[in-house]
Amino acid sequence: MSEHTEPPQVPAPSGLAQAEDEAVALTSELIRIDTTNTGDPATGAGERAAAEFVAGKLAEVGFETTYVESGDTPGRGNVVARLPGADPARGALLMHGHLDVVPADAAEWSVHPFSGAVQDGYVWGRGAVDMKDMVAMTLAVARRFRRDGITPPRDIVFAFLADEEAGGLQGSHWLVDHRPELFEGCTEAVGEVGGFSVTLRDDVRAYVVETAEKGIAWLRVRVRGRAGHGSMLHEDNAVTRLAEAVARLGRHRFPLVLTDSVREFLAAVTELTGVEFGEEDLDGAVAKLGGLARVIGATLRDTANPTMLSAGYKSNVIPSVAEAVVDCRVLPGRQEAFERELDEILGPDVEREWIANLPPVQTTFDGDLVEAMRTSILAEDPEGTVVPYMLSGGTDAKAFARLGMRCFGFAPLRLPADLDFTALFHGVDERVPVDALRFGTRVLDRFLQDC
Repeated sequence: MSEHTEPPQVPAPSGLAQAEDEAVALTSELIRIDTTNTGDPATGAGERAAAEFVAGKLAEVGFETTYVESGDTPGRGNVVARLPGADPARGALLMHGHLDVVPADAAEWSVHPFSGAVQDGYVWGRGAVDMKDMVAMTLAVARRFRRDGITPPRDIVFAFLADEEAGGLQGSHWLVDHRPELFEGCTEAVGEVGGFSVTLRDDVRAYVVETAEKGIAWLRVRVRGRAGHGSMLHEDNAVTRLAEAVARLGRHRFPLVLTDSVREFLAAVTELTGVEFGEEDLDGAVAKLGGLARVIGATLRDTANPTMLSAGYKSNVIPSVAEAVVDCRVLPGRQEAFERELDEILGPDVEREWIANLPPVQTTFDGDLVEAMRTSILAEDPEGTVVPYMLSGGTDAKAFARLGMRCFGFAPLRLPADLDFTALFHGVDERVPVDALRFGTRVLDRFLQDC
């Protein structure tokens, strides 16, 4: 008679290890849900499928969720859930992430941008770093807390949002205007584009936490002239005068302005590396920061980049109107001075109007929440340093700041020294290291237990 042998028992993964595995899997699954946001509802995919996916994952472990379609277009799905904390008298913490992504041309990629492929130590696809990685890590930790009965020190509100890539007007801003009760009691908010590591030299790693971001001001400029036949002499050509004005603006260098967050960042880098950032050649010194120089360099001054031109309807007709769109990014405290300079550059015959004008956001790098960020990072990387910085772009923080919240960017990732991470935002072959997702999940788990 043969003896029956039971197969060896594989121990079930611990709660945190399970959350790490889930973060990797969820990142891949979310990428496979196409949530392309072109800025035009007629050509965008909408966020409903991703929002319903997230809501299902939360409900699976016992969360009560609120699903809201924001704006005037069906399918712009948002999901909000609240996890009660030990001290309901404390202000709640908002953890927010957006579900939409910018478009991607599959012909340019090494893998299909909506494949969510897990290969070569990375999760690949549109949204891998902006920002389905953070959505996945946050979702995995939220599930772990409910599954394992972990009570955070205060209420945590989890919000997964639509339309951030087009300014959030049909996402976070719509919710703040129409459903502010979903964020009742929230005094601080944590979102994207911060907490990732930057290797400054050898093994000197700084984890940058966003404490400020420039304002987003999308500008339409318009010149009116006299219509006429394209074959004739014409002194009042709207296209010519618009082109001259836009060229002046595009070539203009706005003045150097060092905000508190930029000064703090540069001082921290000097302390870590010995590199000095003298104002006589600040651009040259910042260029030594590698890939991060793209972001930091853009926070030294206001910028105004022409992005779109529109005029005419026939090749032999001189149009009476020509228009351009300019992407303006304005430093905190600079709006009035920026507009005066703008008018001087464009001249009196150029009309201008704001398509969108979302103000800068800034807070200080101090307090218990910042200390919790620092502690959670150093627990996983004792050799790291946590420093503040300003983001040159914009996030949904602009909406939540309107409710009086202090806003931070903290999506922790420990990255390989040779990865040009900032180039992956909206870039080709966007990808996030698997090990970085696991690291970030551990950090967020600790952070939310100590927030």
